[in-house]
Amino acid sequence: MAINPSSLTDSAALAGDAGVVTGVAPAFSPLYQQIKVLILQSLQAGEWKPGEAIPSEMDLAARFRVSQGTVRKAIDELAAENLVVRRQGKGTFVATHAEQHVQYRFLRLMPDSGDTTSEGPAERQIIDCKRLRAPADIARPLSLRTGDAVLQLRRVLAFQGTPTILEDVWLPGGPFKGLTAERLATHRGPMYALFETEFGVRMVRAEEKIRAVAADEASAALLSVPVGAPLLSVERTAYTYNDLPMELRRGLYRTDTHHYKNDLS
Repeated sequence: MAINPSSLTDSAALAGDAGVVTGVAPAFSPLYQQIKVLILQSLQAGEWKPGEAIPSEMDLAARFRVSQGTVRKAIDELAAENLVVRRQGKGTFVATHAEQHVQYRFLRLMPDSGDTTSEGPAERQIIDCKRLRAPADIARPLSLRTGDAVLQLRRVLAFQGTPTILEDVWLPGGPFKGLTAERLATHRGPMYALFETEFGVRMVRAEEKIRAVAADEASAALLSVPVGAPLLSVERTAYTYNDLPMELRRGLYRTDTHHYKNDLS
């Protein structure tokens, strides 16, 4: 999908550039942020797929009729948000969850000794996978109506043979039509990479709520811990482009061998 550069109009307030984007971002937005919005539109429309290179800064500058410096600032922000990845001497690429260094971007549970790479990939056990009508507490965070179709998945993730995470995942039924327990079980990479390649859905950011809870009988049995053992409850809403919620995930994490790590800057 090519973006019509006629959406850029002259503005005397922005010396050295062609102008501002109309109908896309507020007129008072810095020009580089408006160019960022246009690039995001192309990403959302699938013009450049995850893992593919986007046009060079020079080509994008010509396309939008702005300076390379403006394009560079827009791409800098996209890179800071992990939406694109710069590779020295190769160009800029659409970020993908299939890449090793971003597979754990949304997983903050770390082993007390070593790191996520040292303990190896998670062993995944699908407990349940079914389609149902969304109750209100599930529909609301997914911006659905009560009763809309959702896919519910329950699975256990084990590390080095120890069950560590119990997850309940809800996905809107429309975008994930055709997703089955068998497809999830046979996919060897991260779940978000499967969403990208098979369903064209890329998670770009997430919000989490964290609290301490005690294991009930069901979770204790699945995580091999005593009833009442301390667990970390993490509720995550993941979004694709344009802040569209695409996943609600409620996880229970063991904390006897792992801890939650967050880098603050």
